[in-house]
Amino acid sequence: MTTGATHETSQGSPPGKKPRRWLKGAIIGGIVVVALLVGGPFVYINFIEGDPPAALSVNSQSTQAAADAAGTATVSTDGTWKVGTGSQVGYRVKEVLFGQSTTAVGRTSGVTGQMVISGTTVQSATFTADMTTVASDQSQRDGQFRGRIMETSRYPTATFTLTKPIDLGSVPATGVTKTYQATGDLTLHGVTKSVSIPLETQRSGAQIKIGGQIPIVFADYNVSNPSFAGVTTEDNGIMEVLLVFAKS
Repeated sequence: MTTGATHETSQGSPPGKKPRRWLKGAIIGGIVVVALLVGGPFVYINFIEGDPPAALSVNSQSTQAAADAAGTATVSTDGTWKVGTGSQVGYRVKEVLFGQSTTAVGRTSGVTGQMVISGTTVQSATFTADMTTVASDQSQRDGQFRGRIMETSRYPTATFTLTKPIDLGSVPATGVTKTYQATGDLTLHGVTKSVSIPLETQRSGAQIKIGGQIPIVFADYNVSNPSFAGVTTEDNGIMEVLLVFAKS
């Protein structure tokens, strides 16, 4: 009997050893999970995804290419100008992905609109962006944007309409950039707010390029906070606008 008991004890684990091994394994597993949650996003953001696109600007390469295609002949500013090739509207929002800071950028070239200039005054202007075609570099983010955030099936467009004429003073020479204050109604997610924004303006041959940034507080437009699983954002972002007008 004694011999059998001794043999059974030697084949099993000493009392208390299994729980210690289980605890040690759990701690190591937890460390690995944390490393993956923190290190994974760090590697992705810094070595795979890369830097976010530069802010839209009247001096960007895409607008310069559009200007080159349109030719260099300068035309009279009087008349109606329509939004054309090279125009973009989008968003820029700061994100924290599992502790790692990054910037989310989504854009669309689905932009239409026009402005009317008489002498040195912009009498009217309006543009509309197709929110259903706004895209970033992440399909999951785009799904959230078109679904619960912007509800693009219900609110497919965003629109800006000038409500106060803009006095240009002396019309800028070709290649010269000037900034004008624009006041108008911005309709986003079915909500209309009056906004006043500085717009960079530059004539480039047969085109007029206009660029600006509109600060957006999500709650002002009944927009759900963009945060979702593992990703948190601020309660505000930037609506970027780059309009390339050609004489109609």
